[in-house]
Amino acid sequence: MILSGLAKGVDSAAHQATLELGPMHYTTAILGTGIDVVYPLQNIALSRAIGRQGLLISELPFGVGPKAFHFPRRNRIIAALALGVVVIEAAKKSGSLITARFAADLGREVFALPGPIESPNSAGCHLLIQQGAKLVFRPEDVLEELHF
Repeated sequence: MILSGLAKGVDSAAHQATLELGPMHYTTAILGTGIDVVYPLQNIALSRAIGRQGLLISELPFGVGPKAFHFPRRNRIIAALALGVVVIEAAKKSGSLITARFAADLGREVFALPGPIESPNSAGCHLLIQQGAKLVFRPEDVLEELHF
């Protein structure tokens, strides 16, 4: 199962790829809004698809829209529900790093995919690897480490 935050970019791609694997594969979106509010708006169709072939979770009441402080709270839930956290891209100041920190504090495995050294979106992954996150570059690396 894939857990992610329904954010644009890597989160959306992970949810979509899981859905495309078919009905025996599940994805869970942890929301930083009320369950009835889709953010970002471009993910309305994706949110509906997850509702049919997965799970939408929020600790926020109906009608609550996105606020900056909601997303770190959402990230702690992602970390708590996950066996491990894989960071694909992260700037030096990134919500993904918040999730990784929560995961490490909870004793979860933290994985990071290295990227181009000149890319600002790889800096957070490189920092995680320096701090002891497991370097991964293929899905099997994660599955083997988690004993699947």
